[in-house]
Amino acid sequence: MTSRISHTSVDCRNAYQLSEWWRQVLDYVDVDDDPNEPGHEECMILTRDGSHQVLFIEVPETKTVKNRIHFDLRPTDGTLQEEVDRLLAVGATEVADRRGLYGPGSGWVTMADPEGNEFCVLHSDAERAEK
Repeated sequence: MTSRISHTSVDCRNAYQLSEWWRQVLDYVDVDDDPNEPGHEECMILTRDGSHQVLFIEVPETKTVKNRIHFDLRPTDGTLQEEVDRLLAVGATEVADRRGLYGPGSGWVTMADPEGNEFCVLHSDAERAEK
């Protein structure tokens, strides 16, 4: 017997606002027959092909420590720096720049979403191929 991951859940203070932010960042969509709306305590977004889902669930407590699980984002168009710039423009914050940590061309940038949840931005496939 085995299990599979049904979806990734993110505890948050405002499910609608955070789901809208991540929907924009990831180019995900709402569930066709269950669109997210202000005031919803649970908001689901998914890839356009339905292969991955993220559920945002409101909880009473605020984030207080580093995430134990986080997203690693790999830019599909452009470079790591271009993606960092785009995310900063839509409300992310930079937590740590770990580029070059393991030599030239290595590393990532750790960022946080509007509620402080950390995630990392990696080099794009094109950048990795150049190395």
